[in-house]
Amino acid sequence: LDAYRAATWSAARHFGLVDRGLVAPGQRADIVLLEELATCKVHSVICRGAPVTPDRFRARPDVPLVGLDSVKLKPVTAATFHVPAGAGAAPPVIGIRPGQILTDRLSAEITRRDGAFVADTATDVLKVAVLGRHNDHGNVGRGFAKGFGLQRGAIASSVGHDSHNICVIGCNDADMAVAVNRLIELRGGFAAAADSKVVAELALPIAGLMSDRPFEEVEQGLRRLRDAVRGLGTPLHEPFLQMAFLALPVIPHLRITDRGLVDVDRFELV
Repeated sequence: LDAYRAATWSAARHFGLVDRGLVAPGQRADIVLLEELATCKVHSVICRGAPVTPDRFRARPDVPLVGLDSVKLKPVTAATFHVPAGAGAAPPVIGIRPGQILTDRLSAEITRRDGAFVADTATDVLKVAVLGRHNDHGNVGRGFAKGFGLQRGAIASSVGHDSHNICVIGCNDADMAVAVNRLIELRGGFAAAADSKVVAELALPIAGLMSDRPFEEVEQGLRRLRDAVRGLGTPLHEPFLQMAFLALPVIPHLRITDRGLVDVDRFELV
C-alpha cells in the first residue's frame, strides 16, 4: 500500500495537484481499477469520470507531429572519425562502469596504426564520437572508451543527455559512419551496424527522441535492437542507456561532447 500511496496521493501533493490523488467528493475522477493489488493488473480506467473504452481511445483527436527535422547533420564518412596520432601522449580514455552513469578517467594504451589512433577490441578500447545534430556546424568530438565490450561493428544513438547530439561507439570507422548515416536517414533513433551494413535500428523521428509508432511495435523494436547489439559482443545490460550518459558533462569524471573530451572534475576541455 505504501507504493500505491507514493504513486498517487503523495505524488499529487508533492506537485501541488490538489484535485487528484485520491477518490473523494470534489476530486478529479481519474481512477484506475485493479483486479488485484499484488500484481497491479489493470481491470479498467476512468478518466474525468468517463470509462476509457477502446472506441473512445481510438476516437481521440490526432495531435500533429512536431520536431521532425531535428537531425540537421550532413552525411559522414569513415574519415570523419579519424584521430591523428602525433608525437605527444595519447588522450585519456573514458572508463565505462557497467550499470552506472559515473565514468573514470583512464590512462589506457591506445593502439596506433598508420599514424592514427584506432579502436582495438583486444584491449576493449573502442572509438567514441559525438556529432552535433541541431545545426550543420560540423562539430565532432572524438575519443576512446574502455569497457563497452563490442567485438565488431558500431552502435549510434540520437538520445544523449542533455544536448541529445548523436553519439556513436565502434570497433572501426567504416561501421561508425554506416550507423550514423542511418540515423540521419531515420531522423533520429538507434542504429547498429556491422560489416558495413545496418543490422538493427529503431526510428525516433520526433525530435530524435520519440517514436510515433504504437508502443507494442516500439517494444518489439527495442528487443530486436538489444539482441543485435549483444550479438556484436557487448556484455552491458543496457548499452544504449549507458551510451546516453557519456555526453553529459556534469557527472564525473571524463565525458565527451561535440566539442571534445571534458574533464568534469576541472570543468575543462581536455
